[in-house]
Amino acid sequence: MEIGFIGLGNMGAPMAKNLADAGHQITGFDLDPAHAAAMQGVITVAAGLADAAQGRDVVITMLPNGAALHDVASDIIPLMSPSACFIDCSTVDIKTAKIVADMLETAALRGLDAPVSGGVGGATAGSLTFMVGGDEDTLALARPLFEIMGQRVIHCGDAGAGQAAKICNNMILGATMIVTCEAFALADQLGLDRHRLFDVVSTSSGSSWSMNSYCPAAGVGPPSPADNGYKAGFSTAMMVKDLALAQDAANMTGTDTRIGQLALQIYQQFAALADHADQDFSAILNDIKNPDQPA
Repeated sequence: MEIGFIGLGNMGAPMAKNLADAGHQITGFDLDPAHAAAMQGVITVAAGLADAAQGRDVVITMLPNGAALHDVASDIIPLMSPSACFIDCSTVDIKTAKIVADMLETAALRGLDAPVSGGVGGATAGSLTFMVGGDEDTLALARPLFEIMGQRVIHCGDAGAGQAAKICNNMILGATMIVTCEAFALADQLGLDRHRLFDVVSTSSGSSWSMNSYCPAAGVGPPSPADNGYKAGFSTAMMVKDLALAQDAANMTGTDTRIGQLALQIYQQFAALADHADQDFSAILNDIKNPDQPA
């Protein structure tokens, strides 16, 4: 299959590589020349957006925000083949996702919003979860591609439903990571060994992905960014973005999300300190813990 892939950053690059390794013809583009150069020899690097989109069976986007998605969609939809499919894997606001869906419908093109969960590790390993909004027939067409890049594909509903699922999921993630770090800080103060806390919580009612699979305490639990100096698998800046999207949606719908709002405020404060925005979001343990206790 001829696939255009727009956005070759930390997530897009390994996703595009996995598709290429599976035998698909990938033509990719990124506005950052360094990102594009890093993919030379792995995929065909396009000279521009038009080259990446024109004549492709499928165009996949992995972009930083809704404004970038809207701009790219506006530019490439008029260039896409009549039978082509547009798959957006970015995490963006629901309003933009629905606007792009309307643009595709007007152009008589198929499309899906399909944000992902799993971070850079999941993108590299091909173990992402795809949360998909759009019609079932289009999903059936795209499913073989999702199954190359990921392990789970969940049809969430109509256009925009994938984005809705993603921002709800990440609001939970942000809040549970904060309270997981608070639990480690409290355990330190109470003289409870961190490994013993992990053993209890990971097999008890306090169990969560933040504890079991992505433990913020170095040397505790399975390997995580905490064991690598908090080199970002999912950056603090990205968590701030996703929590802000959740609050935008809550404000739009009049939903009471006080814990989600507080989580956003805590991460915004943490991101403003030194280089924390580029660190993994689990590094917030360093801001919560007892200052005398090493992370």
